[in-house]
Amino acid sequence: MPDDPAAWKSSLGPGRPSGGRCGGSPLPRWTVPVVGLVVFAVAGLVLVVLWRWIDDLALVEPEKKATAHLDAVKTASAIAVGGGGLFALYLAARRQRTQELELAQRDHAQDHAEQVAETTRRHAEQVAADTRDDAAARRVTELFTRASEQLGSDKAPVRMAGLYALERLAQDNPHQRPTVVNVLCAYLRMPFAPPDAPPTADEQARALHEGRVREREVRLTAQRVLRDHLRPGPDPDRPVDAFWPDTDLDLTGATLVDFDLTGCRPRHTRFGGATFAGDARFGGTTFAAEAEFGGAVFAGLSGFSETTFVGDARFGGATFAGPVGFGGARFAGDAGFAGATFTRTAAFVKATFAGDAGFFRVRFAGAGMFGVATFHGDATFGGATFGGDAGFGGATFAGDAGFSCATFSRAAVFIRARFAGIAVFGGATFAGDARFRGAMFARDALFGGADFARGGEFGGAVTVHPRPSRSTWPTGWRPADEHGPVDGCEGTWHRLVPIQPDQ
Repeated sequence: MPDDPAAWKSSLGPGRPSGGRCGGSPLPRWTVPVVGLVVFAVAGLVLVVLWRWIDDLALVEPEKKATAHLDAVKTASAIAVGGGGLFALYLAARRQRTQELELAQRDHAQDHAEQVAETTRRHAEQVAADTRDDAAARRVTELFTRASEQLGSDKAPVRMAGLYALERLAQDNPHQRPTVVNVLCAYLRMPFAPPDAPPTADEQARALHEGRVREREVRLTAQRVLRDHLRPGPDPDRPVDAFWPDTDLDLTGATLVDFDLTGCRPRHTRFGGATFAGDARFGGTTFAAEAEFGGAVFAGLSGFSETTFVGDARFGGATFAGPVGFGGARFAGDAGFAGATFTRTAAFVKATFAGDAGFFRVRFAGAGMFGVATFHGDATFGGATFGGDAGFGGATFAGDAGFSCATFSRAAVFIRARFAGIAVFGGATFAGDARFRGAMFARDALFGGADFARGGEFGGAVTVHPRPSRSTWPTGWRPADEHGPVDGCEGTWHRLVPIQPDQ
């Protein structure tokens, strides 16, 4: 009930009592006697008036006069009884009204009490929920702080315990996962030198080596935590409970040991300037957004087979010291490898480039294999160096293909390659065999200034009819004057034929 009684009374609405009882102020004690006296006085007055009026009548017969007096008495009695009845009806109506108001007041009071109780209950529930949330938040903060402090310990088992504590915290509290992942990435970004061969004599060197070995185990644990929670499982549409979706990785400049993200699905990833000591495995991984590997160093095998890059993939300036496998990889955005170095075999067999593929000034010290690869956008290999065999057999270039000033130190194989856009080989150097047998040139083919140390093999190659006016063909080859259909190609084509001495 409100503290102000007047406010409570006013809330009852019009017609509600203002006193302690319903129905207005109570009747005074003299009300009933006074009303009775008034009724009887009126009845008596009427009787007197009628009696005198009868006496004034000239009624000779006593019986008639007695009858008239009796009627006067009946009339006065009727007035008395009627007045009393009316007053009784008034009292009954007042009592009924009082009961109705009392019932309404009780209902109103009960409703108000129920509202107060509901409000109190809701407030208590909210207070309890806030208390639980505050307690949970404090506990999460305490666990996070304690685990983070453990990562700063000089003892490897303590640091490892901190990693597992953070993993459990993130698994139980999804809103903490980005923070935990950032902490793990920050730990991996800290300077680290992988251990070399164990020393034999110097005790101090052995202690340093053992410390690096233990730190390597801690880092491998951190990497496994990230891997295990970035794998959605066999059905990406129904990921496993341990999967942490929409996770970003910032491992810029980190030193990663035998890094493994096979079958994972990270979102934004940053590996720019990172060093991958040992093998780096990304087979079957889906990079849901941009993937940054610019300037990264891959010391061992680099496996990107069947990898999907949903956003742009940037490998500019990266160094691959071991074999590289991008077989069957799918690049949905642009793929940038400008200035990258491939020390050993680089395999992009059956890779699909939906956007532009930039391999400008890339150095392939070993073989560069792009057989049956598909380039939907422009493919730029200008200034690239192929120290080993260059394999583009069966590749499809839907956009322009630029190989200007490229250097092919050994065999360059473009057998049955399809060039739907402009094919630019101007200024290229072919030190080994140049095999273009069965290649198809749907637009201009520019070989002006290209140097073929062993001549070029263009038998079975074709160019579209009518012949593009800007095409420049290798020395010793020209399109035939005749044209006709070619299996698997629309329209008519001119076959490339060797120039005879008398032509």
